[in-house]
Amino acid sequence: MMSWIGAIAILSATTIFGFEWAKRVRERPKKLRELKVTLQALEAEIMYGSTPLHEAFLHIGKPLKEPLSTFFLTISDTLVEGELSVQEAWDIQLAVLAKETSFKMGEIEVLRQFGATLGRHDKEHQQKQIQLTLAHLNREEKEARDIQERYEKMCKSLGVLMGLLIVILLL
Repeated sequence: MMSWIGAIAILSATTIFGFEWAKRVRERPKKLRELKVTLQALEAEIMYGSTPLHEAFLHIGKPLKEPLSTFFLTISDTLVEGELSVQEAWDIQLAVLAKETSFKMGEIEVLRQFGATLGRHDKEHQQKQIQLTLAHLNREEKEARDIQERYEKMCKSLGVLMGLLIVILLL
């Protein structure tokens, strides 16, 4: 009786692991799309609203879901305090965002390069930087969707199958 309870616990744990792994694979394209829309909103704030960066981050951060909301709102608060430059605040929050999301190093590097240009140029050059960043993120999103299509079901199946393998080996 005790061995069956253990077998069910092992199978449940590995199945949950597989589904969580699949969730991370599924969430990456969604977060990239959300980030792209947010950068387009930032572009509109800069180009058409001539909004200062701290206000633009506040405006675009409020309607977002976590963790992007916290990312932009914290940068806004940091800029209002005036202790750090835009790039420093961006880099600090980018490190936090990298830990909280399933973004790969490619996306983080694109965002790091974008953060280095924020607030340093006129509106037209800033718009070009946003467009360049969006082009890179489009490529990353396409890759993320390809990975999702290939690996999401596999992750779920592997969780269940690994659990079954462990149970069979232990019985």
